[in-house]
Amino acid sequence: MNDSMPLAMLGTVPTEVRNPRTTEIDVLPTLEILRLINNEDTRVPGAVAVALPQMAKVVDLEVEALRGGGRVHYFGAGTSGRLAVLDAAELPPTYGIEPGLVVAHHAGGMDAISHAIENVEDDASLGARDAGEVNAGDVAVGITASGRTPYVVGALRQAAAAGAHTVLISSNPAAAAGAEVEVHIAVDTGPEAVSGSTRMKAGTAAKLVLNAMSTAVMVRLGRTYSNLMVSMSALNSKLRGRLVKILVEATGMDAETCEAALADAAGDTRTALVSLLCDVPPGRAAEALAASGGSVREAMRTIRGDA
Repeated sequence: MNDSMPLAMLGTVPTEVRNPRTTEIDVLPTLEILRLINNEDTRVPGAVAVALPQMAKVVDLEVEALRGGGRVHYFGAGTSGRLAVLDAAELPPTYGIEPGLVVAHHAGGMDAISHAIENVEDDASLGARDAGEVNAGDVAVGITASGRTPYVVGALRQAAAAGAHTVLISSNPAAAAGAEVEVHIAVDTGPEAVSGSTRMKAGTAAKLVLNAMSTAVMVRLGRTYSNLMVSMSALNSKLRGRLVKILVEATGMDAETCEAALADAAGDTRTALVSLLCDVPPGRAAEALAASGGSVREAMRTIRGDA
């Protein structure tokens, strides 16, 4: 993840500063190299913890947008963009949301996922073009270690002009673009073990932030019951078996009863769960879920309130 900017400015970005703790990394035995890297990695969760209040603000913005019919857009280049693609891609199968509600835009398109494409991250107009599908009320999240990647900055400016909420995730608390967005999640990971190799701590921080926020959004939207993935799509026999296990854990009922309920619910785990917990037919459970926006707990409250 190499965020492009004039060479003279690289030293002003925390992730580009030389790390005094790893200057001898190239003369150490393998185990000591790994210990140095691991010691640097242990600093990341604490840096993310400092940014939790800002992350909470973004989660609330994203929940509001998705409930209101809007979308969440990620913009990134290099490792940042790849992490965004990964996070967005895993949400539909894990939480059963409609594809395209959380969409990742990677500088250079899908071809740049597996192969680096030169100069695309330096093109602010490309970011603005990719942000052309962002609408008022959406949330646009830019991910860049330096906080200065032109592609990301261009996308966020275009999104703001369209009336969208804008968010920057960076490892540079002093990034000028942070003043242009509604929320700047600045995770101060400091210098990398290998100077400028921001696929390491900065990349780890970006993944932790994206994973935590998208998971919190799904929880807030009622896509879980307790800590169980009740909205997961059963794409194969292994996952279908996991869904039965989830129903067993959530209800305390035997596997045969849960498997039959899942079949009666046409494979919809939430419908089966509400049907079992509230002792109602699958059709009534499905109606309550539809009225509650898919939240199991809200659907159960509706049914029990009607009883």
